Amino acid sequence: MVNQKNIIVIVLGCLFFGGVIGWMIRGNGGAETHEHIAEDGTVYTCSMHPQIRQNEPGQCPICGMALTPLSQGASGGDPYIFEMTAEAAALSNVMTTRVKSGNAENQIRLTGKIKADEQRIYNLAANYSGRIDQLYVNFTGQEIKKGQKLATIYSPDLVNAQKELLETAKMKASNPLLYEAAKEKLRLWKMSDAQISAMEQKNEVQTQFDIFSEASGVVVSRNISMGDFVNRGTVLFEIVDLSSVWVLLDAYESDLAAIKVGDNVIFTLQAIPGREFPAKVSYIDPMLNPNTRTLSIRAEAKNTGMLLKPEMFVNGLIKTSGVETMGGLIVPKSAILWTGKRSVVYIQKGNKEAPAFEMREVTLGPRAGESYLIAAGLEEGEEVVTNGVFSIDAAAQLGGNYSMMGKPVSKTIQVPEAFKNQLGEVLKTYILLKDVLIQSDPRATQTQADKFLTNLLKVEMSLLEKNAHDVWMPLFGGLKTNLENLKKSDDLATQRIFFQKISDGMIESVDYFGVTEASVYKQYCPMADNDKGAYWLSLEKEIKNPYFGAAMLTCGEVKGEYKAEMDRAKPKNVAPIHLH
Repeated sequence: MVNQKNIIVIVLGCLFFGGVIGWMIRGNGGAETHEHIAEDGTVYTCSMHPQIRQNEPGQCPICGMALTPLSQGASGGDPYIFEMTAEAAALSNVMTTRVKSGNAENQIRLTGKIKADEQRIYNLAANYSGRIDQLYVNFTGQEIKKGQKLATIYSPDLVNAQKELLETAKMKASNPLLYEAAKEKLRLWKMSDAQISAMEQKNEVQTQFDIFSEASGVVVSRNISMGDFVNRGTVLFEIVDLSSVWVLLDAYESDLAAIKVGDNVIFTLQAIPGREFPAKVSYIDPMLNPNTRTLSIRAEAKNTGMLLKPEMFVNGLIKTSGVETMGGLIVPKSAILWTGKRSVVYIQKGNKEAPAFEMREVTLGPRAGESYLIAAGLEEGEEVVTNGVFSIDAAAQLGGNYSMMGKPVSKTIQVPEAFKNQLGEVLKTYILLKDVLIQSDPRATQTQADKFLTNLLKVEMSLLEKNAHDVWMPLFGGLKTNLENLKKSDDLATQRIFFQKISDGMIESVDYFGVTEASVYKQYCPMADNDKGAYWLSLEKEIKNPYFGAAMLTCGEVKGEYKAEMDRAKPKNVAPIHLH
């Protein structure tokens, strides 16, 4: 009994200490972690489970998918820029195109088919009942000419009508009305006056009559055989004139505004490579196909040499007259991502060894064939990603950067004009503080900081309502404290540390309340703050670095632009963005 109690105590003790050791290994709370970061910064993650991160390739422990490399990035914390490894860019087959300016004639490429002209389809029907005794059209597809003999028919009704004609012809002098009625009966059966006169002259009844074609074309349907008995109105042959055909093209709703009746069409056939055929838009279907969301565009084309066969597939190019030839920056359609009202492109910012891409919101102009004109958001010479755009955007979203679906929320707050003007004076003294730091003059920096602080204290907080007041108060407090500390120091390196904090506060202020008189550029140096990177504001696009002065004057780049209210109506090829 004692031995059993000892055994139970030993088992319970093992379970307790095993549980404690397991808890220590797994960490507080017992949540399993999957993050293993390599020394070189490369992280491998799962596209379906982004919480899985490890330092080497492998498979996701949750779903088994292959892990893909995801760079930790060195973009200075800019959420608009996403960095990839060279391997990831190669796997995504990323390709770029340089933005160029030029003229673009509006062209639309469509696909469709050759169809017979419905206005040139003829149904040849029997004008009287009878038996087909002879047939001169033996197969469908046979070409015939207008007036060509197609068949011979025996018609009892027509025999009787001839007898009536010959009998009334004998008494036409005494009873002309009866004679004319007999002739009119034959005319209604499509007998010509020459045939009727021949009957009278021969003075004998014909038992067989010829059927002639009323149009030239191709027999596409033969509904009779020799010996068949047909009634009046029976369709004997269907004939199609293919000397002119229709080209039916499928156009999407977005293309309709530019297409007009009379536009020229150039189309090609897979059956005849290297040759182009002309046509002209003659009709636009008023009804949209609910299944394909397309409209049928009809063009008419001459069929010289009978090369165009119905049901052939065609690729058409419409040179539209709805939009005139346009000029501006041109970007391939494949470079653009659409999401609601926004249009987004990715700009190449890195190089082959260290690819980096900046998400940029653009304003689209009219469509120009397979390209779009850009009204704002890009500059000539920039490289946009034209292949692999979705891969970059998906990777950016998984990496926590802004993406097509993760639009940065605007911070803009409406405030009174008086407050904007006072903040504008504060911004001017900030710019002057930045300029003296570029000159690396500690005493001048202290003097300008005092002027900056004086203007800051003049800002009337009473002008702001609750929401704006709550935003401005912490910004004001941070700017005031850092300016006072900067004034006290005559050490240039220390002054630049406080200037970085002041710059962050001013960027946040401008982000919330905007600028009024002149556009301001947000600039960035990756080597400032011990290679952590730092931002500042400038009125000029040219880089003049306040964190290093003459030692590294041009180190940095423009990260964005705050447009002045007075310039917002002016079109510029720089996208208005809200920075965070």
